[in-house]
Amino acid sequence: MGGRSVVRRALGALAVIMLCLITTGAAWAQSPGRADVPRRADAPGRVTLIGVPGLRWDDVNPTDTPNLWRLAAQSAIGSLSVRTVGRVTCPYDGWLTISAGVRSSVGARCGPPPAVEERGRKTVIPGFDWLWTVRDADYAGSLGAALHAAGRCTQAVGPGAALALADRSGAVDLYSTTSQWLDWHACPVLAVDIDDLVAPYFDGELLADTPEKLSPARRRAALGEADAKVGEVVGHMLADTRIVLTGLSDHGSEPHLRVAMWRAPGSEDRFLGARSTHRDDMVILPDVTATVLQAAGVAVPGTVIGAPWAPSGATGTEDGVAALRHADIAGQTIRAVGGGFFSGLAVLQVLFYAAAFLLLRRRRALAGVRVAALALASLPASTYLVNLVPWERAAAPAVTLVAGVLACAAALTVLALGVPAAWARLRGRPGAGGVLGPVSVIAAVTAAVLVGDLLSGTPLQLNSIMGYTGVVGARYYGLGNIPFALMATAVLLLTTAVADGLVRAGRRRAAVVLVAGLGGFAMILDGWPGVGSDFGGVIAFVPGIAVTALLVAGKRVSIVKLGAFCAAGGVIVMGIAYLDHLRPPAAQTHLGRFAGQVIDGTFLPVIGRKLGAMLSTLLSPNLMPIVIAAFAFLVFALLRPGTASAGVLPVAFERAPMLRAGLIGALVSGVVGMLVNDSGAAVLSMALALAVPLVLSAGIQALTPGAPPRPAPVLSPLPT
Repeated sequence: MGGRSVVRRALGALAVIMLCLITTGAAWAQSPGRADVPRRADAPGRVTLIGVPGLRWDDVNPTDTPNLWRLAAQSAIGSLSVRTVGRVTCPYDGWLTISAGVRSSVGARCGPPPAVEERGRKTVIPGFDWLWTVRDADYAGSLGAALHAAGRCTQAVGPGAALALADRSGAVDLYSTTSQWLDWHACPVLAVDIDDLVAPYFDGELLADTPEKLSPARRRAALGEADAKVGEVVGHMLADTRIVLTGLSDHGSEPHLRVAMWRAPGSEDRFLGARSTHRDDMVILPDVTATVLQAAGVAVPGTVIGAPWAPSGATGTEDGVAALRHADIAGQTIRAVGGGFFSGLAVLQVLFYAAAFLLLRRRRALAGVRVAALALASLPASTYLVNLVPWERAAAPAVTLVAGVLACAAALTVLALGVPAAWARLRGRPGAGGVLGPVSVIAAVTAAVLVGDLLSGTPLQLNSIMGYTGVVGARYYGLGNIPFALMATAVLLLTTAVADGLVRAGRRRAAVVLVAGLGGFAMILDGWPGVGSDFGGVIAFVPGIAVTALLVAGKRVSIVKLGAFCAAGGVIVMGIAYLDHLRPPAAQTHLGRFAGQVIDGTFLPVIGRKLGAMLSTLLSPNLMPIVIAAFAFLVFALLRPGTASAGVLPVAFERAPMLRAGLIGALVSGVVGMLVNDSGAAVLSMALALAVPLVLSAGIQALTPGAPPRPAPVLSPLPT
C-alpha cells in the first residue's frame, strides 16, 4: 500500500501542477490586453509589394545594386524562408503562397507564367479555380478576396503579381505586363513582378536542374536589370506608401534564405521578424499576406497562417546585411553537412557496438570502450554547444562546424570523466567517482543545454545539425523531434541517477516525486505553445515519465497501464492545443491550428502526411542502423549477458537499480515518439544513441579494477 500511495501522490501532484498551468494558460489565452493578439485592420493605407524571385542577400551591395541597397537602408531587413510544398520553391509557388496565405503549389513542376486575359473591365487568370479545387492551394485568392471585400482596388504588374492579387474568381482590377504608361497610383494596393533573375531559366518550362546555364556574368547583368526596375518602382511611390520587397522563391536546384525588406515609418535600421517564426530576423512567405492586408487596413482572414511583419532590434545596413548573409551560409552549411554527419554517426554507432561486443567478451580494453561510449553520448549536446561560437563566419564554415562539434564532444568527455573523480577526492573517497557519475554529467549537460535553449528562444537549435534551419523551413522555433528525443532521454536518465541515491537513503517517495516533478516540468516546456510547441513529444513524454516513476516506486507496468499513459499524453496535448486555439489566429502556433482542424473535421490529411513521413523514415540508411545495432546490443546484453557483455549491464543495474528504470522510460518515450512524430525513426535512434552508450559506460565503470566494492543488496529486484 505504501508504494501505491507514493505513486498516487506523485501523479496527483503532477496533475495539480498541470491544472494550475492550464488554468493560467487559459487566462493568458483569453486576455484582451496583449498588444500582439488581435489581427486588427489598421487605417487604410497604400502598400506596394515588389517581388524579385531568387534574390539573396549576397546579391545586394552598394556597387552592383545601388537601388536595392538604398531601399535596405530605409527599411527593416530580414531573412525570408520561402519553403512552400516542395524542397525547392518555384517562382509561381511563391506568388501563389502569398495569394493563399498558406504554403501552396501551382503544380508538380516549375512551369511558365500563368496566362492573363482581359475580360471586360477586369483582368482574369483563366482556370484559377483549378488551383484550389485540384492543387495544394485550397485558399488561393484569399489575399485578393479580402482586399475586394474591403473595397480595395488592386493593381498588378506582371503575371506573378496578378497571381498574388487575384481574388477567388481569378480577377484583378488593373493589370499590365510592364510598367510602361502605368498609372502608379490608380489603386492603393500594387504588386510588381520583377522576374529578371529567374526569367533566363524559362524555355517553355523552368530548367530547375540546370542552374549552371545562368553564368555569373549573366546573373550580374540580370541583377542590374532587376535593380533598375526596383529603383523605378520605389521612385514613383508616394512618401506614405509602405513597401514590401521579397525574394519570394528559389531558382535553380538549391534552396536559400531570401531577401525581405519592409519600408514603413520607424522601420529603418532594424531587423525584421514575425510571430510566425518567433525570430527577430526571419519571416516566412505567408507573413507577406498578413503584412499587405494589415498595411492596407484590411482584417486578416483566419485562414492566413502568417503574421504581420514586426521590426525589432537596431542594426546598421552593413552589419545587418552581413548578419543575414551569414544566416544563409549557416543554413546552407547545415544542409550540406547534415546528411554526412548522420551517416558518419550511424557508422560510428554500428562499429562501436560491434567492437564493444567483441572486447567485452574478452574483458579487454574496457577503459577505451568506456571512453568511446562517453564520447558518442557527448556528440548530441555538442551539436548545440558549437552554436555558441560564430562558426558560420569562418573561411571554411563546414570544416569549422565539424571541428567545433568534435572539440565540444572531447571537452564534455573529459568533463564527464574528471568531475565525478574530483568530487570523490573532495569527499575523501578517491576512486572513479561512482558508477553513475559520468552518466549524470553528460545527461545533466544535455538536459540543461536543451532546457536553457527552450527558455531563451532556441538560438542553439536554429542552424544546428541536430536541430533545424530556416532554409529547410520545417520548423523555426520550439523543440524539434530530435532535440525532444535527446531532452526526454537526458531528463529521465538524470532524474533516475539522482533517484538512485535517494532510494538507497530510504527516500523512495522523494525519488518518485523528483522523477514526476522534473519530468513533468520538462514535458510542459516541450508542449507549451511558443516555448517547445511540440505536439507528438508530449504524447511520448508522458508515458516515459509515468513508466519511470512506477518503476522507481517498485511497481510493475502492464500493457494496459502503458496504453492509458499514452492516452493521457494525447489528452494533455490536445488540452494545450485547445487553449492555443482559443487565442486569435495571429497568436496561435501550429498546435492551435491543429485543434481547429480537429474541430472542423479537416485534420485527416495532416495525420496522413505525418504518417507517410514517419513510415518513410523506417527505410532511412542513416537512422535505422543506429536503431538496429543499439536494440540488438540491448537484447543480447539483457537476455544473454554472459555471451554479449560479460555481465556489464546486469552489474550496472545491480549497482544502480534506478538506472534501469531510466533506460526503460527513455525507450518507451523513444518508441512512442517514433510512432507519433513525422520524424519517425529519427526520434528512437537519437534516444538510443544517447541512452545505450551511457548505460554501457556505467556497466563498464562497475567492472573497472579499483572501482568501489559492490554494495550490499538493499533493494528488491526492479520489476520488469
